[in-house]
Amino acid sequence: MTTATDKLQADLIISPGWIITMTQPGKVLRDCSVVICEQKIAAIMPTAEARLRYSADTEDLLPDAVLMPGLVNTHGHAAMSLLRGFADDMPLQPWLQEHIWPTEERWVSEEFVRDGTELGIAEMLLSGTTCFSDMYFFPDQVAASIRKAGIRAQIAFPVLEFPSAWARNADDYIHKGLSLYDDCKNDALVDIAFGPHATYTVNDESLSKVVSLAGELDAPIQIHLHETAQEIEDGIAQDGCRPLEKLQQFGALTSLTQCAHMTQVSDSDISTLQQTGAHILHCPQSNMKLASGFCPAEKLLDAGINVALGTDGAASNNSLNLFAAVNLAALIAKGATGNAAAINAEQALRMATINGAKALGREHEIGSIEVGKYADLIAIDMATIQSQPLYNPLSQLVYTDCAGQLSHLWVNGRALVADGELQTLDQEEIIGKARSWQQKIGGN
Repeated sequence: MTTATDKLQADLIISPGWIITMTQPGKVLRDCSVVICEQKIAAIMPTAEARLRYSADTEDLLPDAVLMPGLVNTHGHAAMSLLRGFADDMPLQPWLQEHIWPTEERWVSEEFVRDGTELGIAEMLLSGTTCFSDMYFFPDQVAASIRKAGIRAQIAFPVLEFPSAWARNADDYIHKGLSLYDDCKNDALVDIAFGPHATYTVNDESLSKVVSLAGELDAPIQIHLHETAQEIEDGIAQDGCRPLEKLQQFGALTSLTQCAHMTQVSDSDISTLQQTGAHILHCPQSNMKLASGFCPAEKLLDAGINVALGTDGAASNNSLNLFAAVNLAALIAKGATGNAAAINAEQALRMATINGAKALGREHEIGSIEVGKYADLIAIDMATIQSQPLYNPLSQLVYTDCAGQLSHLWVNGRALVADGELQTLDQEEIIGKARSWQQKIGGN
């Protein structure tokens, strides 16, 4: 018989109604607990056994909740949350060139990025995201906001030819990005990637430099790619080839490359992606809102290409709710293919969890509930009216609007959301700052 002195010490035991580990197809665990020690998952076992074997500082009893891996939002621009709803109902290039870029030129500053990033992180935490990728100006401010919140992230520092409030030219962007890389080298929460914006905003010399430096540092590259048909036409006119082909010629396509959007995909593109191991970051909401096209996610997945999900920025979405992207990705695949079985519920959830972790190079650390991985977890309350009756938790997570039912969220076993409330950020302060920016920007 095990006595109190014989028990192993744990930091936290979470005992939910259901556990979805994302490790076994269709598997939903009942009457089980997750044991957390020193930021990582130490055990997954029947609750009765966990209580016999472990003594924990805290036990969270969540009998009406589904426990699952935290969501991984692979593409976004968190600070652009301050431009949510600023310019709607227009295609990508007019949206960028006539509205977003001029507004950014006038208003973007360290303060703008800090306040906007906190707003974005708060929204992501409250809707289930435990890890996100960000590409925006003043990434040092993004890193500071990440540390303050306690969330996990990849920062893809931007590289562009034109000046901004943060940098003068591509060399300056790269220089400042490398400094950030050095500052974050030992950061447990922040990874750094190169973020050349697109082939049409970065010239050949700068692209070559990015590829060389990323190779030396074994760092990822994230780039907007094949976002619109116009981008393809312009690329062929200027370079004599599709943008994806150009990247391949420069050696920019590897298993560390993250291709955001990819709404325009040919059979030759699929072959190239298969050969290189590059990842696709599917952003269904912004692609639809900007009328950019549809990423053929099912075809890519069937070809063995890793497809993850992103929200893009709130200026073009207008939401950072990744559960909404999960829902839309599944529905688009069915509607576009005429196949109701295309991208089933579990596949859609994989795109937002383990596939996202793989795209960011962190599949050995996060993205599923497994012993030895970081305890980046979320609990979704299934006692709500819109969740009744509950036949299949996997289905309910994808086909109902469940983000608002998030009750708890942990990163490294630390509660960042508890009982639906932010624990590390001040919600009222964030809202107040957002309203102040709306008055400044909207009044000018």
